[in-house]
Amino acid sequence: MNSASLVISSWMSEFLYAFGQKFVEEWKIGDIGTEIREGIMQWQHTFFNIGNIPFVLTDAIIVTWIAVLLVIILTRSMVGKDGVRPTKRQTALYMLIDIMIGACMSFGMKREEAERVIPMIGTFGLVIAGCNVISVFKIAPPAKNIAFPAALAITAIIYVIYISIRMVGFKGFWLSLTTPMKAMLPFKILDFIIKPISLALRLFGNVFGAFVFMEFLSIIVPVLLPAVFGLWFDLADGLLQAVVFSYLTMSYIGEICEVAHEYEEHPEHFAKPKKEKKKKDTADAKTAEATA
Repeated sequence: MNSASLVISSWMSEFLYAFGQKFVEEWKIGDIGTEIREGIMQWQHTFFNIGNIPFVLTDAIIVTWIAVLLVIILTRSMVGKDGVRPTKRQTALYMLIDIMIGACMSFGMKREEAERVIPMIGTFGLVIAGCNVISVFKIAPPAKNIAFPAALAITAIIYVIYISIRMVGFKGFWLSLTTPMKAMLPFKILDFIIKPISLALRLFGNVFGAFVFMEFLSIIVPVLLPAVFGLWFDLADGLLQAVVFSYLTMSYIGEICEVAHEYEEHPEHFAKPKKEKKKKDTADAKTAEATA
């Protein structure tokens, strides 16, 4: 009995000593610059070959696939099985879809067009949300690597051009580039170069800034405050950036669709002034001849 008590007492004293040392180490502030640099610039990667072709596998890719897997599991659980009455999860999912459809229609899309783009735009939002929120578990978010938001932005703008042409045709897409005048064409083309850059830098800047701040806070005050601030910078801000990215993507599609629908409803607004003036002059001449 005494020997067991001695063992427990010895283990307890060793544990408390180790715990105290770790606690002091956590609170001890060393070279802040070095610690922050190590925290924010870490970029783990490995190389592997498929045949003679080398491939690089980064931590951003691994974390992205983990987040995608979690999103798939979450959405699958929300869909569930069809029944007479929808479950609470299904109701929440239906409400989210209705909100997205309403947002698309507010940008000038028809309901069938909104329903067509929702799956892709929703995928953008869910993937970005999953990748950002994963930082709650002290895992570096993929958007901290500029390649991740850049790839998302390029994919988004390619999808915007592709789906817009599919829905309104080449003529409708061309009208969106040349409205209100053909002189706007170079600027509209430049706009499709600036838009993905803006999307990428906005996502990268917000996520990277939040990550740097949380790393700094964890180094300076490792207890309590990081958990409190993490509710915003890791959770709320991550979800907000997903909403902003999806919102802007649907607005880009809506801009193109709105011009095409305006042409369908009021083609006279797009008639060239010179042609209109020529028609008017011809009509006036015919009227004058008839009266003479």
